[in-house]
Parts: sequence; C-alpha cells; structure tokens
Amino acid sequence: MSEQQDVIAELGEAGVLAGVRWAYLSATSRSLETYSDDDGHDAAWLGNTRFTLFRNRLDRVFGCERYAVSSGNGDADLDQLYAELSDVDIDSMPRLYPMLVRRSNLNGSPGWAHGRRRFLLASCMFGKLDKLPWPQKSPTKRLVAQQNDPEPSQPSLFEGFADEEIGGLEAALTAGRDLDLATFVIAHSLDSLSQEVELVFGRARLNTGGGQAWHWRQDLLSAPPADGGRRTDDRPLPAEPNTVPDAPVRLRRPAEEQPREQASGEW
Repeated sequence: MSEQQDVIAELGEAGVLAGVRWAYLSATSRSLETYSDDDGHDAAWLGNTRFTLFRNRLDRVFGCERYAVSSGNGDADLDQLYAELSDVDIDSMPRLYPMLVRRSNLNGSPGWAHGRRRFLLASCMFGKLDKLPWPQKSPTKRLVAQQNDPEPSQPSLFEGFADEEIGGLEAALTAGRDLDLATFVIAHSLDSLSQEVELVFGRARLNTGGGQAWHWRQDLLSAPPADGGRRTDDRPLPAEPNTVPDAPVRLRRPAEEQPREQASGEW
C-alpha cells in the first residue's frame, strides 16, 4: 500500500477528512455570505476571513482549543459549539470522538494531528494547486515541503556504496528535514467570482525552479459529505438551530475553462 493510500484510508475511516471537508465548506459559505464590495471588502479581507473561519471550524469539529474545555453544563457547551453556525452547518457537522484530533502547531503555524500525522493549512490561487510555489511560502511551509519523501521515485544518492562508506554522511545531509511528526498540508482556494472552491490533502514537494508541488495529493471535495448528527457523547442537538441559509458554494471546474484571480490568505 502506498503512503497516499495508507494515510487517506486511516484519516478517512477515522472521520478526520470528513471533518476537514465540513470545516472548509462551512468557512467558505460564511465568508461569501458576509463578503460585500459595497462594505469595502476586498480579496485580502475574503482570504483572511476564510482562513480564520476555517481554523475556527476545525477546532470546533475536532474539539480543540476552547471547544475542548467542558464547563460541566451540556447546554452551555452546545451553545458555544454551535454559536453562529447555520442550521445546515449544525446538521451536517460530523460528530467525532473527543481527542480524536489534537492541536499540533508548528512554529506558530496552526496545525492539527491524528496519531503521528500532522496537517497544516495553505492557501493558493484558484486553479494553481499543482504549481503551488512552496519556495515562496513561509519558512514553516518550506520546511514541510523539504521533508524526506518516504517513497522516492529516484535512486538514493548513496545507492551502490558500501554501508561502511556511507557512515553518518546520509544522516548528516538529511538532518533537520524530518520533523517530529510526519506533516502534510491541506491546500485550499476560492474563486471569489464563480464561488468555486478547491480543497486537497497531500505531501508537499519543494518545487524549487518550478514543477509539481506535490509528491501526492488527494481531492477532498470529490467524496460525498459525511452524515451529520452522530454524537459520540450522547449529548442532544440544539432544539432550534439558526435558520439562515448558507451561501451557495460550487465545486471547481477545470482551471483552463475559467482562469480568474482569487482571494487567498497566506499563513
């Protein structure tokens, strides 16, 4: 089984990917709902708002940060969990086991971890996922993209050498390229005009000089939405959820059909 198959199967079966998908669609819908040229909003506002809400929704669905603390009052905890969410968001939110995912920031960049696997967030221009320029991103994202590929397609630099000749040279050359956890990236984009979105999970590849941005990546929007309403802690759903409808969000069309500038925030 390849790393991609192994990682996607594990996170998919655990419900992690369903949580990520829900969080992004919720954040994007709310951002577009609030966005207004007449109110002075611009691409930077939309990108920053989308990122902030995405981070917030991930903490909600995974029970992290302030959503991890129980007050002992179930109704009050649910009020906090569902505050400002639409009825569609509440009904579709995957109900996951507590502590399934934990916060695991990397050098100040928001991150979440399941077991020994961490993921960070990265925005990009709509339709440019496969050309995402990691060398131009933050030092943390560059570090993530420099991780050793567990399935290299090219022969090792040391292939053909005797073990005693290699000594500690390979370890010295690769020192610092492996992080405390295997770290992946969730890349996301939005076309503010068509309202089309992209969302992928993958292993970043440092594409100095151009080229492919991924060792592998998985589209998270092609899978059907998870069933909501499944609580593992037996707490009831709220009796009267918000009835404000979501803004429409459409999945992406091929980039060559409609290239446009998009709003993105880099963190």
